[in-house]
Amino acid sequence: MSNCSFPHLIDLNNYPVSAWDRITDLAIDIKRNPRIYIGACSGRIMATLFYEPSTRTQMSFQAAMLRLGGGIIGFDNPNNSSVAKGESIKDTAKIVSSYSDIVVMRHFLEGASKAAALTSDCPIVNAGDGGHLHPTQTLTDLLTLKAEKGTLSGLTVGFCGDLKNGRTVHSLLKALSCYENNKFVFISTEELKVPDYIKDIVRAAGKRYSEINNLEDAIPELDMLYMTRIQQERFSSAEEYQKQKHVFCLDEKKMQLAKKDMIVMHPLPRVDEIAVSVDGDPRALYFKQANYGMYVRMSLVLSVLYENIDAKPLIVGREYPNVCCRNPKCISNHETSLPHIFRENNGVLECEYCDGRQISN
Repeated sequence: MSNCSFPHLIDLNNYPVSAWDRITDLAIDIKRNPRIYIGACSGRIMATLFYEPSTRTQMSFQAAMLRLGGGIIGFDNPNNSSVAKGESIKDTAKIVSSYSDIVVMRHFLEGASKAAALTSDCPIVNAGDGGHLHPTQTLTDLLTLKAEKGTLSGLTVGFCGDLKNGRTVHSLLKALSCYENNKFVFISTEELKVPDYIKDIVRAAGKRYSEINNLEDAIPELDMLYMTRIQQERFSSAEEYQKQKHVFCLDEKKMQLAKKDMIVMHPLPRVDEIAVSVDGDPRALYFKQANYGMYVRMSLVLSVLYENIDAKPLIVGREYPNVCCRNPKCISNHETSLPHIFRENNGVLECEYCDGRQISN
């Protein structure tokens, strides 16, 4: 298991809030003064390992490194790599990290990026792990809010759509819970509610939230509405997906109920949850949000490679050889070489990889 001291970014909460603020402030400066940063990563190599399809995240990371003067290696289809031959994440991370200075990884299994970090010889950045977390999208969202609203505190934020599987929702909720006087409105069907472990984090931070199933009732009080698509790839059957896919749609009529300075964000891609007619509304910021993503990833790369970030330890729990995570989508249930590591919290074991919970024996 790796004991290296470089700052992996698996969960945004690995970094102190002061580091988030430095990264977003630097991103604003890069956007304003891009020429200053040309060549800042000359001679450095980023590996992008995308086991799952991506447009914005993958291309914005690649564009970020190229604009900084660095080089790129990697794959966007695991079938074109040794993964297709059965190579483990452990071995892939060990080999690829020996060729690169930073590895950006997206995977369909929860906890995969942390598993890779256990043996990596360079920093691992989580670009999305199943329905678990997406910390660099969260940095994008924080930058968008800071630049457009002028603050990350005192906001009423609505989250609408697939709040169960939406890793961007989970990451952003955890982050905004660290800022003062924020409150949240969760808008979803019963089947797609925010997971309990995320609500526990919100409560522990002393933040208020409400849960409703009607977007029209929620929208008048919001400072920001975070729309998400119903994620077909997270459902076990097409029938289950079809029951949920058309439930929520933001259109011009609903926008008329909102504050004049409310902003609409979306991690994209969208399917049918935001009508195309909304795109022309100046409060619709999702395309601008995607552009902010490149600048925040430029800032993140510079921060990881050149700053001494006071990151939290990668592992805080211990190995329980005879305990298995109950989450079937957890990487520890698919890679047999991984140690079974859990944190113990008042008689509850929390999986180090996916944060899944179970009663300790």
